[in-house]
Parts: sequence; structure tokens; C-alpha cells
Amino acid sequence: MPDILLATLNAKYIHAAFGLRYLLANMGDLQSRTALVEFDINQKAIDVAEVILAQSPRILGLGVYIWNVGLTTELVGILKRARPEMTIILGGPEVSFECDQQEIVRLADHTITGEADLKFAEVCRLLLAAGMPSESKPAPWPKVIPAELPDLAGLELPYDLYDERDAAHRVIYVEASRGCPFTCEFCLSSLDLPVRQFPLDRFLAAMQRLLDRGVRQFKFVDRTFNLHLPTSTAILRFFREQWTPGLFVHFEMVPDRLPEALRELIAQFPPGALQFEVGIQTFNPDVEQLISRRQNHDRLADNFRWLREHSGVHVHADLIAGLPGESLASFAEGFDRLVALRPQEIQVGILKRLRGTPIMRHDREWAMVYSPQPPYEVLQTRLLDFATLGRLRRFAKFWDIFGNSGNFTESLPLLWARAGRPSPFWSVLAFSDWLHGRGVKTSGIALPRQYELLWDYFISVSGLAPAETAAVLARDYARGGRTDPPDFLRVHLPKETATKPDRKALLPKRQARHAAPMA
Repeated sequence: MPDILLATLNAKYIHAAFGLRYLLANMGDLQSRTALVEFDINQKAIDVAEVILAQSPRILGLGVYIWNVGLTTELVGILKRARPEMTIILGGPEVSFECDQQEIVRLADHTITGEADLKFAEVCRLLLAAGMPSESKPAPWPKVIPAELPDLAGLELPYDLYDERDAAHRVIYVEASRGCPFTCEFCLSSLDLPVRQFPLDRFLAAMQRLLDRGVRQFKFVDRTFNLHLPTSTAILRFFREQWTPGLFVHFEMVPDRLPEALRELIAQFPPGALQFEVGIQTFNPDVEQLISRRQNHDRLADNFRWLREHSGVHVHADLIAGLPGESLASFAEGFDRLVALRPQEIQVGILKRLRGTPIMRHDREWAMVYSPQPPYEVLQTRLLDFATLGRLRRFAKFWDIFGNSGNFTESLPLLWARAGRPSPFWSVLAFSDWLHGRGVKTSGIALPRQYELLWDYFISVSGLAPAETAAVLARDYARGGRTDPPDFLRVHLPKETATKPDRKALLPKRQARHAAPMA
């Protein structure tokens, strides 16, 4: 039985607890006395507690995040009642700020704020040496323990702790740097200064070991991968030289920074090998100024055009609805502007008031009202009432189903290209309102039903011609390799129409479905 147990509840099984692996890698002489166990938020707190208690740890370290804080609070409550002598130590971004307001912090014995890579082992070492605290013997550490920023050059890297199951079935998270130079007020990274780099030689050696073990999908969590040009070019060059079929690398990129040296390397990768997550968030310059966000729209647009015309990169762009000063009309304008830049995916997120972020300074002026429950989404603002933000939530979810899935790459633009509505946003919002009016839920819609709903809207609301519309929908249906179009389409198709997949089906599944450009 381990003396120390590290645990967390991941959002999904495929996610691996990156932070816990850092803690385990840096336990030093305590590593042999430490074990790691992972759960997910679909499990019940009582079942998780049973697994933890069966291992009888003296110290339990729990990673707490915005997606698991509710369930983890329930878990801590159960554990402290069942095994009060077990010391529970919390860490993670959700408990690193506003600690005095959180029930989970009250229930636990200690909370380490900040980057606990080294601090956790230090706390455990002293706790074990001093003996577990009791009513007559106080703990050797305070309730809340701030962690000093670790020297990244002195950290043990966690990548060898990914096991064969992780390599085969999970997202492998990696990072070449920490921190962010920007001060966007909605983001926790704005509090994470300065930007710090891991020693590049050690990092690339660890990546090589992962490749040698068969890992082919890497997700970089660096907030601004393309900020430090020598590092980003070296990493791209490494993966280009090591490229084999199936290799997929995800980066978060600064949208207006893509110098020629990076472009030359990016252009050498085959289609489907790279994905760039590009945070736009807003195109409204007044809103950008309010939230302390800096970006050059002209360079941003030029970089998008280059990526779409001269590379095989899969571009995933982010927008945020509900920012202070953003109206429905200005959000619509920004969404349309982003659609025109043709990223394969546009993720529409609703603003969240993350603990510790300075976005709260706008609460009074812009009448910002947030949910008190995680993920603390904005409920209404001075410019967006509760009902309008409800429409935007549905818009975001339906857009994810119909816009981001890649299943309707050619047919979805018919909403605005052929139906007399020049704006993608207003056209999709009308479709979203129509779906809601028919009682369609924002999740769990089977693919054939998705096609049927879009077909019904095209014919009954937009008034499109059945034969032409069926042909477009059938081409999208075949894009994923499907050869059996639904009957409501087949009756409008010429008998000689072939629905065999074209060469794009040779690409990885998601990229293949997005291969036709969004007009």
C-alpha cells in the first residue's frame, strides 16, 4: 500500500493527468512510496472513495480543476468522514485563487497554490517525518501553502511515466514552455508570468523516447508555442524529421505571429499532421482594449489565408461570447469575419469567470452576472440579456454539431450562400432557433437525424431546390466513406450518382471530413 496517493477526476477517460505525472516524477526519494490513480467525472464520488480507501494512503494529493471541483468536493467530504486521519492535500488552478471562499479548501487539510511540482514532495516529506497531525499535535504546514515558481531546468520531466495504455488510448500532453506574455483578463494564463522555457535538448530527448515507444499524437499545452522562434522552429524541425504516417501534433498559436521561418517548416508537413489552436476571442477593438488583449487583425488574416492556401494545417479557432462590451451584433460581425477566414473549426465558448482572473473588474460597469456554479459561465451582461445568452449557448452547441464536425462542410454554407441570408452567424442562429423550437436537444443527435433536420430546414424554411440540395448533402454524406445515403436524399439523386469516397478519405478522419473548403 502506498504512503502517498495522487489522484484526480479527468474530464474524459482519454485525458491523462499531466500535472499529477509531474508531481510523481519529482517525488525524489518518496517516489517508491507514491502511487497514481486516475478517475473521470462520469464516476460516482462514493465509488472513487472506495478505490482510494482500499489503498489506505497516509497522504492523498488531489488535482482540482474547473471541470471536477463539484465532484471532488463531494469526494473530499466522504473521505474525511470515513478516514479523518488521512491527510488530504489539494492543488490545481481551481484552488490556487480565492481559497477562502471554497468549501473544498475548508474540508481538506492543506491546499498548495501555484505550480506544486516540487512543493508537494516537500510538504509530504515533512508530514511523514513529523508524523500525521492529530488534535493534540498540529500540522507542520499551514492550511494554504503557496508554491514558489520552480526552476524548469531542475524539474524531472514526466514523459516516461506515460505507460503503454496511455500511449495507445490517451491524449499525450507535452509542454516546452510555461507562462504567457499576454494579459487577457479572462484567462488564467495572464497571471502566469514570465514565460519560461524547458531546456530544449532534454525536452526533445523525451519526445524521441515517446516516439520510440509508438506515440503518434502529441498535444502541446504551451499557451504561445510560436512566441519564441528558435524553440518553435527546432521543435517543428524535430517532428518533421521524425514524421511517419499517423503522426499528429497539436499546438496553441499566437494568431498574428507566423514569420517566414515558421512558414517554411509548416509547409513541409503533409496534410493532417499539424493542428493549430488559434485563440481569436473577439474582433471588436473596443472589447480587446477593455480586456487588455493585443492582436494585429491584418497580420492575423494574412496568416489564416496562408495556412489555408499553402499548408495542410487543420486550423481550430476560438471565439468567446459574452465578453464585456460585446453586443450580439458585434459578436455576429466577428463570427462572420472568422468564417470568411475559413478555419476548419470555430469553437464558440461562453465567457467564464475563472477564479483569480481580473475580468471581474468589469462587473459593475457592464452588469456582468455569472453562475455561482462551475464552470461559472456568464448569465447576462448589460448588452446581452439572459435569454440572448441562452440562444448563444444553443448556437455554440449546434454549431459544434453541424459546423465543426466536418460532416456538413459543403452543405452547411447553403444556409447563408443560397437562402438569401448573407451572414453565416444570423443564418445559423435562425437554424438554431428553429431546432430549439422543434424541441431538438443540443446533444445526442444521431448522424442520420442530423442530415434529416438540415434537409427539412433547407426545403421547408429556406426553400431550396430538392435535387440540388440532395446532391450537396449526399456528397457530404459520402465524405466520411459512407455509401448509403438516407432514403429522403436518395429519391432525389440520379441513379448513376456514385457516393464512393474520394481521395480525401485517405486523410485522417477529422481532416478528411473538413477537406472541402468552407465557402
